[in-house]
Amino acid sequence: MAFDRNLLLEMLHDAIGENELFLVGLTVSDSVMPKITVILDGPNGLGINECALISRRLNRRIEEHYGEEAVYSLEVTSPGADQPLSDPRQYPRHVGRTLALKLQDGTEKSGTLTAATPEGVEIEEVIKSKTKKTTLPAAFYPFGDIKEAKVVISFK
Repeated sequence: MAFDRNLLLEMLHDAIGENELFLVGLTVSDSVMPKITVILDGPNGLGINECALISRRLNRRIEEHYGEEAVYSLEVTSPGADQPLSDPRQYPRHVGRTLALKLQDGTEKSGTLTAATPEGVEIEEVIKSKTKKTTLPAAFYPFGDIKEAKVVISFK
């Protein structure tokens, strides 16, 4: 069975409703038993109860449209800690944490996220030498200049 991605997006939008959650990713595998994977996020992250609620709502809509006989696997989840940030709305809750940026021009920057706006991010870059670390004044990077951004996980 082939699932229409655009129809799934509409169903998902209905399933989210008035919630502040937003879509980060939607994939549908082409296999004997298709797997629909929905990755959601929100201003304060995404809890397991929210995942379960959206999953139930989306499952109900899929069954209404494709029939109860439709065979598929549905996973509603949040982005993993190791996943790149892919939506500007993901950045504000990470202010104060360390980000690793890969820019479109091939350069890489790492430092503390000091601000996130709808246009881009401000980073206090940390330069490491053999004997010391130097923190540079905050610099602004528009989202269009960012190829990839990841939160640096620290276990200190």
